[in-house]
Amino acid sequence: MKKILCAERHDWKQTAESLGFLFHTIDDEPYWDESAYYQFTLKQIENDLEDPTTELHHMCMDLVARVVQSEELLERLSIPAPFFDLVRTSWLEGHPHLYGRMDFSYNGTGPAKLLELNYDTPTSLYEAAAFQWGWLEQCIERGLLPKHADQFNSIDTKLHQAFAQLQLKQPFYFASMKDSVEDKGTTDYLRLIAEKVGIESRHIDLEDIGLTSDGRFVDLEDRWIPHLFKLHAWEFIFHEPFGAAIAQSDTQFFEPAWKSIISNKGILPLLWEFNKGHPNLLAAHVDTDPSKAVPKGWVRKPYFSREGANIELQTADGLIVKEGGPYTDAPFILQEFAPLPRFDDSFTLVGSWVIGDQAAGIGVREDNSLITKDSSRFLPHLILD
Repeated sequence: MKKILCAERHDWKQTAESLGFLFHTIDDEPYWDESAYYQFTLKQIENDLEDPTTELHHMCMDLVARVVQSEELLERLSIPAPFFDLVRTSWLEGHPHLYGRMDFSYNGTGPAKLLELNYDTPTSLYEAAAFQWGWLEQCIERGLLPKHADQFNSIDTKLHQAFAQLQLKQPFYFASMKDSVEDKGTTDYLRLIAEKVGIESRHIDLEDIGLTSDGRFVDLEDRWIPHLFKLHAWEFIFHEPFGAAIAQSDTQFFEPAWKSIISNKGILPLLWEFNKGHPNLLAAHVDTDPSKAVPKGWVRKPYFSREGANIELQTADGLIVKEGGPYTDAPFILQEFAPLPRFDDSFTLVGSWVIGDQAAGIGVREDNSLITKDSSRFLPHLILD
């Protein structure tokens, strides 16, 4: 695993904007960064990332099957009791799912260590699936990369397969928050895939979804929403006014409600508890007293934080790093500290994608901190032996 400096394509911004990748720069800071790329060997990809992703995913599915049958475990994950049946039913009835992302600490030598699971509303999908693949193809065409360079990336292909298998006959709505360019870009990408496999699709802002007196979710023209992909986390929905109407509605939700089990960090202690000593897992347990200082060699994380918010860690040699944020009232976990590798002045995180139930590719992000935040940069990768 190496970080290789390279020349940027002179027209990459125009290319991005022509493809609808409008969040390549956020708050005047680069989000997409092709001034360098990460180079992996095929062995590193297959043995250290792809195989562990597949194995961990199956462990997660086994754990979901266990959790839905246990009110005690559902309570441990802070899922509200009125939604136990919704979550359980969505699993037992086999409600289909599309995607998820595992975040790893990996420095080129195994085993990669699982930091967290993002299985409900993971972003960075478009840039991982499509834009970095286009970067690879165009750089090879222009002689900027070797012709035999490859990439661990079948995300787009597997998403097409996953949508095709749904065989939906009614319109599929894709919803995101009204003011989020990034979320709209992600849902537009998924919409495009749905349309390519013959599914009629429509966009709707989350704020514009209505509820009729007889409990049906509708759009602004009072048309029924039969299928809804919502880039909005279940832990929020559980506490919002319309949440209580979902169980009795006739709308099929993507991602399904059972994803709430593996999209909060409370799942990490359970994974460790039932698979203690697994080489890709880090020791983790519920933090019973988050008012105390974080011990050396551990990380404190809220169940429901995003993009590094409210995470605090202390390295083995006593360095304390922490981020503020709004997630102060949820339960917390303590997880063994696995430092992100440092390349130049940046710390590097590998996100490994699961589409349907298959490992499908990776995306690499960098941050100037040991805690990966929403200001992190996305860099492309390639495989070269």
